[in-house]
Amino acid sequence: MSKIRKLLTVTGLAWLFDAMDVGLLSFILVAIQQEWQLSSVQVGWIGSVNSIGLAVGALTFGALADQKGRKMMLMATLLIFSIATGLSALTVGFVSFIILRFFVGVGLGGELPVASTLVSESVPKERRGRIIVLLESFWAIGWLIASLLAYFVMPKFGWRITLVVSALTAFYVLVLRRHLPSDRQKNNLSQSSKASIGEKLAQLFHKEHRQQTIMLWIAWFMIMFSYYGIFLWLPSVLVGKGFSMVNSFGYVVIMTLAQLPGYFTSAWLVEKWGRKPVIASFLAGTAIFATVFGFSSSLTMIMISGMLLSFFNLGAWGAMYAYSPELYPTSIRATANGAAEGFGRLGGILGPLSIGFFLSLHFTFAHIFSIFSVALVIAIIVILAMGKETRGTSIE
Repeated sequence: MSKIRKLLTVTGLAWLFDAMDVGLLSFILVAIQQEWQLSSVQVGWIGSVNSIGLAVGALTFGALADQKGRKMMLMATLLIFSIATGLSALTVGFVSFIILRFFVGVGLGGELPVASTLVSESVPKERRGRIIVLLESFWAIGWLIASLLAYFVMPKFGWRITLVVSALTAFYVLVLRRHLPSDRQKNNLSQSSKASIGEKLAQLFHKEHRQQTIMLWIAWFMIMFSYYGIFLWLPSVLVGKGFSMVNSFGYVVIMTLAQLPGYFTSAWLVEKWGRKPVIASFLAGTAIFATVFGFSSSLTMIMISGMLLSFFNLGAWGAMYAYSPELYPTSIRATANGAAEGFGRLGGILGPLSIGFFLSLHFTFAHIFSIFSVALVIAIIVILAMGKETRGTSIE
């Protein structure tokens, strides 16, 4: 196995576990809403508190990765979200569950920018974009495993046992410790660690980085607002459209499968077309089919639009993860990547909350999903107008 393939596999499995936990939450929300008699607003708060943790984790561990090294922070974040996931299986009510979901989010949010930064710094520039998108494709596999656990394990053993199974990912830190190579940034650690986290954040708004920082923050905000609003509520939306919980879980499994060809197509195009055209095209596809999905009532249209929604949305995410680290120098790359994702997580907080809020006002799913489409159009405009193309550029 080549070094690049080994790095992709070892890091990708950590990414997979991250996705599995986020995916399981969307299914568990349906189960605990029924078990604990939660309102739609309370369910929205669970998803949003999770996103608050994601924001805190992305900002904190992104900055720490520039000071302490990528590998160490990757292992730390994996342990945090795995242990908190296991403890959440023991909760008996809304308050304790929501507190632990915050800490799960901290670990999950910290892992993603650290992992993508580590891999981007270890891959030749002519393959960098493609490898990062392939790294992101492990997210789809994680969601697929979460869907299968929800479909086969949860109905028989319950959501608590399902969370315990998910918490076993903590043992994977032993694999990371042994097989993950030391990151190249470690060679510059003594110099880059002299700057405080505040100083590193301030550098993001210096003249040479300001426009790209603003562009990334707005784009990530809009993308996460729509993604978490749509996908954390997807099983609940299907139940709201009249399908049973078990059937809804099965339909989500099929929709999740469509994410994989979306990633692979994006991975191929990102080195052919460039980062900006791929991101814009896939976000446009997401906006179109989010609207179609919201208006769909028949099973055929729900499945077709849902699969295309998954295809385009996750393909865009993969390209964004390739694009973001390429805009900054090594000394502040993980900080910048984490800060952009951290700000974007504010959108991830508002997305699930907005659906709960709009449903309480008797908005239809058609109206709600149209709002998410508008957010994606804003992201497209900002990226095309303010972003610079990075295909083939060195990130030394």
